[in-house]
Amino acid sequence: MSIRGYFRYNFPMEKTKSLTEKIIHKLAEENKSVTFAESCTGGRIAAAFTAISGASAVLNGSCVTYSNEIKHRWLGVEQEILEKYGAVSEECVSQMLEGIIKMAEADYALAVSGIAGPTGGTPLKPVGTVYIGVLTSESKEVYHCLFKGNREAIQQQSVAFAIEKLASKLGI
Repeated sequence: MSIRGYFRYNFPMEKTKSLTEKIIHKLAEENKSVTFAESCTGGRIAAAFTAISGASAVLNGSCVTYSNEIKHRWLGVEQEILEKYGAVSEECVSQMLEGIIKMAEADYALAVSGIAGPTGGTPLKPVGTVYIGVLTSESKEVYHCLFKGNREAIQQQSVAFAIEKLASKLGI
């Protein structure tokens, strides 16, 4: 697993839509599936996929796990992880990935947990702190991101970044 810092201010939504279409096409062609465990993005990654015809061939389902209790009960994130590191952490997102890929029996998974603001930030985890994970059969990576902007911008940047990372893993 690796963590990388990432700062982003602008993102082309048309590029995200195009990448999503390419991901759906490639996964369908390979008879593979994808799933998502989302917190601060509130289902926006799933919405980006389901907005495109053909998504049902690769997406059986995903979870919006906003509360710590649901992260624990649905995805198996350990209470100790939530208490020690918090929901906005590499450790939590790593366990979210494991939980959702097992639940959905998918080939690929994305997980996102962060602070979209405008409240909730701290000096150690300011607004815009987002952890984004990608899980494949070959690797698991969790990225530590710091996005700028208002709540909507942080959510959109999180979605775009997650989709770009999945596309990269697929060689797109």
